[in-house]
Amino acid sequence: MEKIICGIQQMGIGVPNVQEIWSWYRKNFGVDVRIFEEAAEAPLMTRYTGGVVHSRTATLALSMEGGGGFEIWQFTSRPTEKANFSIQLGDYGLFACRIKSKDVKASYAFMKKNGAELLGDIKTTPHGEPHFFAQDPNGNIFNVVEEKTTFQHTKFLGKTGGVAGALIGVSNIENSMKLYSDILGYSKVEYDVTDTFDCFEGIEGANHKFRRVLLSHPELRKGPFAPLLGPTKIELIQAIDRTDCKKIFENRFWGDWGFIHLCFDVQGMDALEKECKEKGFPFTVDSGKTFDMGEAGGRFSYIEDPDGAWIEFVETHKVPVMKKLGWYVHLKNRKPGKALPMWMLKAMGMNRVK
Repeated sequence: MEKIICGIQQMGIGVPNVQEIWSWYRKNFGVDVRIFEEAAEAPLMTRYTGGVVHSRTATLALSMEGGGGFEIWQFTSRPTEKANFSIQLGDYGLFACRIKSKDVKASYAFMKKNGAELLGDIKTTPHGEPHFFAQDPNGNIFNVVEEKTTFQHTKFLGKTGGVAGALIGVSNIENSMKLYSDILGYSKVEYDVTDTFDCFEGIEGANHKFRRVLLSHPELRKGPFAPLLGPTKIELIQAIDRTDCKKIFENRFWGDWGFIHLCFDVQGMDALEKECKEKGFPFTVDSGKTFDMGEAGGRFSYIEDPDGAWIEFVETHKVPVMKKLGWYVHLKNRKPGKALPMWMLKAMGMNRVK
């Protein structure tokens, strides 16, 4: 089977308390559909957890407006550790999560009314689109960006959906594009600019010069969940005049406080593994077969980008549509690249949590 990148499935977020922060995400972003919730050990991740099997609880949540989800992840066998330094713009790794909005002005007003911490006013991107930054109670930064495509119109007043990509700090943009452009398909350059930028007002380390490259995928994604996950963009940001950039997860475990991984829903994992290895990004973790997550299952793997940021791939084999009725969709024998029927994708919304 050929490699198919179906879209961003989720952003992994390490938190000290899953239920508290998910309540905030439901209130401010409308990410309120629970796909699974499970407490278990993570034996396959010991490479990134100090050689020790740790326990965790995780919740995967989506918005029916479309976009990727949040995998909200909490250690239960140890405290969730924060970085022991102040993370600054230009540090290496997943710096901010892009959130789609069909009306950025309305989203800003909604979050302001909710008392969310907004990092400056609405600004304009180098290619003329409105956006703003917000910070959750754990200090994670979200970039609310314009994205008009909608999977399903909901009654959520904030006008936002799910994950629309990421802002990633890198040491060398050309090296990083070998992964994000060549392998993951973000081959269209929306802008490539170098300057100081007032849109980063309120963000630690913003008083520096940066090169910013916004990448998009020129073709629509395809696959079982592609209509729901929708289009996404990756913004690579490289500090030009900083010599003290650090890895955001330096000396910490996968699963600790912050954006722990960017996960892509894929098909053709074997072909993807071969390509990644040939291009210098070998799998560092591979479940090798269906990995049971209780209410969902699939094969998952990890690679590292050139600066060590974790990229996860998931080939979904089983997913709940309506858990109360025991209704699951099994995907292993479906035609590659074919989307699930719209009525079936919309039925996932019945797992909404108020």
